[in-house]
Amino acid sequence: MSPALSSAQARYLRGLAHALRPVVLVGGKGVTEALVAETAAALEIHELIKVKVAAEDRETRDAMIAALAEGTGAALVQRIGNIAVLYRARAEKPLIALPR
Repeated sequence: MSPALSSAQARYLRGLAHALRPVVLVGGKGVTEALVAETAAALEIHELIKVKVAAEDRETRDAMIAALAEGTGAALVQRIGNIAVLYRARAEKPLIALPR
């Protein structure tokens, strides 16, 4: 289950994500177990990541992003075109302190 973010928290995370480059690329095979595991590992390291989805259809992109967020337990912060921003706090020693 993905955590719910307030509008202030989402705005703060969007600001932090602005300068980031995509860490995970979703290709033609779609969302696989290996991709979910790799995304979870990237979230554990960075907490806030950009994901680039290579799908031409908007509904397909939305479904892939939703499946990736659901599979990793991350919150979808933002989606613009084929780029999505995902956030999941670390269990121990979080890097990002969210505003209340």
